[in-house]
Amino acid sequence: MKYTVAINVMPLQNLLDPQGKAVLGGLENLGLSQVIDVRIGKRITLEIEAADENAAKKVAEEAATKLLANQVMEHFEISII
Repeated sequence: MKYTVAINVMPLQNLLDPQGKAVLGGLENLGLSQVIDVRIGKRITLEIEAADENAAKKVAEEAATKLLANQVMEHFEISII
């Protein structure tokens, strides 16, 4: 069976996010001072052929752990779409 899996990768909360700070500054310049923090990450979708959802999640977790996320600086969440 084919599964679409989303992997959301974000910087760890305690690390500086320079892209997020730059976007926050831009939003403030646009008068959107209600925004108090911005974190920039990435979303990766994979089409996975697997026997069931658990097997698809396992493949996605292996991909994220070995290639898609730097676990020293980022964390990831996996969901079946």
